Amino acid sequence: MAFLTDRKRAVGMGSSKTGTEHHWQMMVSSVGLAILIPLFIFNFGSILGAPYEEVIAHYRKPYPAILAALTVAAGFMHFKNGVQATIEDYTHGTTRKALIIAVICLSYAAAGTGLFAIARIAL
Repeated sequence: MAFLTDRKRAVGMGSSKTGTEHHWQMMVSSVGLAILIPLFIFNFGSILGAPYEEVIAHYRKPYPAILAALTVAAGFMHFKNGVQATIEDYTHGTTRKALIIAVICLSYAAAGTGLFAIARIAL
């Protein structure tokens, strides 16, 4: 029987030293999305079902294009951080590393594609 203190059992099993930073990133992006999503829904909802030319003309204006770009960027970064935290909690070893890399690549690719589409319409 080993007589170890609680502290001795915990040595080497400490934090990864990024929990606070990750928590703040999630909180800031959550607040940002709580503001952006309703604005985006009302903006997008007003043009939903309109003819193609009218939608393109609407998104050529600065406000709708910037709002859509901010929503896409903040949404995918929040997605990346959230899924990364979930993967870190439930997987281990090489699987964890591969999944985190895949999610990061997927998130940046989707955000880049969305921003490119918005820029293509707006410019």
